[in-house]
Amino acid sequence: MRVALFSVRAFDRDFFDEANDARGHDLHYLEARLTPATATLAKGFPAVCAFVNDQLTADVLTILEANGTRMIALRSAGFNHVDVRKARELAFTVARVPAYSPHAVAEHTIALMLALDRNIHRAYTRVRDGNFALDGLLGFDLYGRTVGIVGTGKIGTVVARILLGFGCRVIAYDVAPNDECRAMRVEYVSLDEIWRQSDVITLHTPLTVETRHMIDSKAIARMKPGVMIINTGRGALVDTAAVISGLKSSHIGYLGLDVYEEEEALFFEDLSSHVIQDDVFARLLTFPNVIVTAHQAFFTREALRAITQTTLGNISAFEQGRRSGNELY
Repeated sequence: MRVALFSVRAFDRDFFDEANDARGHDLHYLEARLTPATATLAKGFPAVCAFVNDQLTADVLTILEANGTRMIALRSAGFNHVDVRKARELAFTVARVPAYSPHAVAEHTIALMLALDRNIHRAYTRVRDGNFALDGLLGFDLYGRTVGIVGTGKIGTVVARILLGFGCRVIAYDVAPNDECRAMRVEYVSLDEIWRQSDVITLHTPLTVETRHMIDSKAIARMKPGVMIINTGRGALVDTAAVISGLKSSHIGYLGLDVYEEEEALFFEDLSSHVIQDDVFARLLTFPNVIVTAHQAFFTREALRAITQTTLGNISAFEQGRRSGNELY
């Protein structure tokens, strides 16, 4: 099947070529993001493969449908960038990658916690400059601390298991509590109790209307002074302006982000020779107790192999007139 892949980088091409040897799809790689301005590039392609920052709005879906596309293969677990209602109306098959490597994202989450706690990012820069002083690098033991996990799906469950190994007290919130977490003696509490009790809060929940800006000024006000917040879920789970206010007041002691609510214009691009035009994001980067990584938590060999295999499997299932089990509806 002819497939137009948008937002492709060199690493995508390598893993897709490897996975496609056994499937024989006709893959066309496009560096451009999928937007209303680029959607016509998919004309004549029965399938389109999209990444997290591609736009699958009503306008884009209408263009794709008019130009012969019938299947949308998401190479991501999240689908908040898809107008699902419009996709269903236009009779698209939309399939995602519900699980690739929860360990990749979970381990990156823990890496952010440790780097912030022990000031690894600042220590690295200091030593490179010949400064071996320890002033300002004082950390704390994770052992015995209370960590609140919001969302205990596959990723949140792995995060819980790792943190329990550190000797943390782990509490969690989820609309559907997980039996595996309960068996590990993770304590489920209300969202308000997550804010109130946690020394560290980590987000692993999908972005929905209900979860958008779940961490806002009201939530931050209920948190412990000096709280650490980690977000490797979706950028808009966090109200960035509210978080900046919390950092300025020192109510938030540490912030680790792998996602950002306006990341589409920034992440996955080399902007090192440009002036960052997003003033809110630029302000975030001025804080010494903030670490931002550019949506790389998923970025391991194991995860990329799983993503490409599942994505191509979804396309093959559509081509053969069957369901893969990963369709949105």
